[in-house]
Amino acid sequence: MQIKYKDIIIDVKKGTKVNELLKKQIEEKELKPIACRFNNEVKRLDFEIVEDGEIELIDVTNKDGMRVYKRGLIFIVCMAFKTLFPDAKLTIDYQLYHSMFCTIEGITITEEILKQVKNKVNEIISKNIPIIKKVMTRKQAIKFYKDSNDMRGKLQLELSRRDIVTLYYCENYYNYLYGVMPMSTGDIREYELVKYDNGFLIRYPSRKTPEKVPELKDTTKLYNALKENAKTHKILDIYTLHQLNTIVRKGNIKEYILLDEALHEKQIANIADAIASNPKIKVVAIAGPSSSGKTTFSKRLGIQLRLNRLKPVTISVDNYFVERENTPLDKDGNYDFECIEAIDTKLLNSDIMKLLNGEEIKAPTFNFHTGHKEYLGNTMKLADDEILIMEGIHCLNDELTYLIPKEQKFKVYISALTVLNIDNYNRISTTDTRLIRRMVRDKQFRGYSAMHTLEMWPSVNNGEEKNIFTFQEEADAMFNSSFIYELGVLKKYAMPLLKEIDNSSPLYSEAKRIYTMLSYFETIDSKDIPANSLLREFIGGSVFEE
Repeated sequence: MQIKYKDIIIDVKKGTKVNELLKKQIEEKELKPIACRFNNEVKRLDFEIVEDGEIELIDVTNKDGMRVYKRGLIFIVCMAFKTLFPDAKLTIDYQLYHSMFCTIEGITITEEILKQVKNKVNEIISKNIPIIKKVMTRKQAIKFYKDSNDMRGKLQLELSRRDIVTLYYCENYYNYLYGVMPMSTGDIREYELVKYDNGFLIRYPSRKTPEKVPELKDTTKLYNALKENAKTHKILDIYTLHQLNTIVRKGNIKEYILLDEALHEKQIANIADAIASNPKIKVVAIAGPSSSGKTTFSKRLGIQLRLNRLKPVTISVDNYFVERENTPLDKDGNYDFECIEAIDTKLLNSDIMKLLNGEEIKAPTFNFHTGHKEYLGNTMKLADDEILIMEGIHCLNDELTYLIPKEQKFKVYISALTVLNIDNYNRISTTDTRLIRRMVRDKQFRGYSAMHTLEMWPSVNNGEEKNIFTFQEEADAMFNSSFIYELGVLKKYAMPLLKEIDNSSPLYSEAKRIYTMLSYFETIDSKDIPANSLLREFIGGSVFEE
């Protein structure tokens, strides 16, 4: 067979492993590769080559490489706990800033216990123990799980079409983390274990600085929002995908959809009550990352504000872009519409202050074709019982509304903060949930392919990191727009789109990863979703559609 590595064509015997074929290249790398891509699919370095293809070595500066690193780190920490405290039950709960928040049932986390665990983790890493992939037939797996009375990796059995089940072993410890794993424990280097609230954080490096773990940022408000949402969702009693799938198979999901929707309504009502309880508040500023459901949230918040005798009036930040010739350029020389300098903050603040002072303004309309503001005769004036609502990526940043006193503003951060886990050790990423929402909406309402959405997603993420996540702790309220049930609904729309991407595309590994994750969900029919549901913003049929 012939294999292409960079610009070199290499003749290879069938069954040769990647780490054997590229041994010299791997050893010469300044940053050690942790996995590879073969024909655009992520594989372990001991992957056996059985067909022609192209190989790319990946390290932790690569998104796929960092995922492999985090899986390896979680695997080792779980192994350390299992060795030291066999009866303790570890759960990966939330993702914070370059951290996973974990809790333990069976023991109380103390600094001394964390020190013991860290020493064990260091020992496991220093031994450079191989992490071995083992494959069982379905029949063997059923017997294995019956004998072991353990849930680690058991969800694989729920896929009736799956003939084999995989587990990763390290000495006598085993687990399955739903993705490619490192070759050995020695591949993990930088990490921290930090006591946090009633649990602890597993901290890891960033892709930008793989040689060190970044300083811990204050994410108290985000953590409290996640914790409160988990507490609220206890009424549903659904924590893992296995529990959700069981409810769907029994035909009881409609009741849980209504409960989940009611939790949303309660959250929105509480935010509206908080706004109405403070007569000083005149401006509600809403921001959140892509596909959080800001449009539907804003409209439903408006309804709740009306019940509090406050009439919402919307001012669109999108009408306050600077003139095209004044738009800043990014490092590639393209217009940077996402930076705050692209907004005419001087005019925006002037108009808002006039409205708050009871004056009438001439409201601009931005013409995106000409790149200029136009005045088409639209005027605005704020009555005593009216409140200004604005939504945009910079709304949490006080630079956007620098003239408006803080006591007159109420800032809301909205995101799909996923609270459902695959199992105790495997989280469902908030970013993945938003990406799937975006993919479905892009196809439903804009005619874009999944390929287009995936190509744009890194740029979207970079803008969110710079302009939204940095300011999330400035929010006065956080709204979690995720649903326990939503991926079961979205899979019907997303999986056919992802299937269109084959291994000739550099995006194949990402498409396959998401496709595989969605395949674990039982399908949920959208007919039982209320017309005012935030999820309707992505699949259609919303009562708020114009």
